Amino acid sequence: MTVKETKRTATSERPVEIRDPVHGFIKVKGAALQVIDTPYFQRLRRIRQLASAFLAYPGANHTRFEHSIGVMHVAGLASAVLQDKGYLDLDVADQLKLAGLLHDVGHGPFSHVFEELLHEKRGITHEDLASRIIRETELSDALSRNGFDPKKMSTLAVGRTAGVHRFLNEVVAGTLSADIMDYLLRDSYYTGAGFGRVDITRVIDSFEVVGGHLAIESDALHSFEALTVARYEMFKAVYFHKTSRAGEAMLLKAMGYADECLKLTDVEDLSRYKELDDDFVIYGILHLKDDDGRDVLKAKQLVRDYLDRRLIKCVYEKIVIRKEGFVERLLHKPSVRAEVVSEIAEKARVNPDFIYIDVPTAPSVPFTSDRDKLAELTIVTRSASGTKEVKLPLAEIPAVAAISGFMDIMRVYTQAKYRERVEEAVTKVLGDTGYSTKISV
Repeated sequence: MTVKETKRTATSERPVEIRDPVHGFIKVKGAALQVIDTPYFQRLRRIRQLASAFLAYPGANHTRFEHSIGVMHVAGLASAVLQDKGYLDLDVADQLKLAGLLHDVGHGPFSHVFEELLHEKRGITHEDLASRIIRETELSDALSRNGFDPKKMSTLAVGRTAGVHRFLNEVVAGTLSADIMDYLLRDSYYTGAGFGRVDITRVIDSFEVVGGHLAIESDALHSFEALTVARYEMFKAVYFHKTSRAGEAMLLKAMGYADECLKLTDVEDLSRYKELDDDFVIYGILHLKDDDGRDVLKAKQLVRDYLDRRLIKCVYEKIVIRKEGFVERLLHKPSVRAEVVSEIAEKARVNPDFIYIDVPTAPSVPFTSDRDKLAELTIVTRSASGTKEVKLPLAEIPAVAAISGFMDIMRVYTQAKYRERVEEAVTKVLGDTGYSTKISV
């Protein structure tokens, strides 16, 4: 991203103060305030940050709205540090803050749950939608009025900008991103889980730029370790919690059944996408006509059970940390999953519709902004003899090396009334290892 030729001048506009329980008072004005006031951004108030985590953690009712404002705040802290150290000018620093604000504007109902369906049906992600929304809606007008290029902002907001300032991608979407720093603090606060309460200020204050990439000072290495371990623990305790994932599996199947009637994944018309949120999906499914077919009846029952917390039950679980993602391969092979479901269903004498294989997977250490596996971290050491820059392999950072790889969790769920039969069948099919004979490990 290049620095804009037309500089914006400082104004005497009085900022609006937003009281945030995680970061305190956050001041907002100008383009950021106008972006927040658009219907596309306000829609984020109606999309839960953690989808179904409230089923396990009752306080987890926070939304993408406050998270996005928090990311803007953290990106602002990072931009101030990078500006003070001479890596940015004021214009680019302002772009970085706005990018943090906009990074989640493309999320659909129930956040990543809808994205699973969207990717399966259309092959696109919330980032693809965010780029379009920034370029093609009133968000574009709000940015243009304030001297920002919507096209450039649409790439920076999803961590895909090029040029001399490509290290900004890492602030938006990388291993040291403002996104991770806010959601760890925020999700920890609202769930009550203590793992995410880390010192992000120490990491941010240590930011440097080396070879076009974000680096940290050696004194902050322990804080980076704490951040990485906190993320790992939050995935285990919160994001992949079996109760939360049960609810999300039910929602995913319900949305799949209702997609043809409600056209949930028909996202060409962005003005229609603006209406899609958690409540729209629940209300829309419950008010479908019963005579629309068996899939509609199944979708409605799943939603009713979800609302009443009559959740499917976990009958099998296998957790593996490995350097390559075995379960990820299963995740991207629906045909293999279907075969395993059929095999279990046959042995349990249960309709395959009542068997769910849930295979959440994530790198234990986050990917880089280029979506590559993180292998090393650039460390800057200062001493009386000068400054030294070292690329430190993750294998040499003890706490990080211990969890480096993929955290694969394979679970099988079914309805409560089939629990014993399916549990017995799953053991026969998957054995003690959790690997079906149909899966190539």
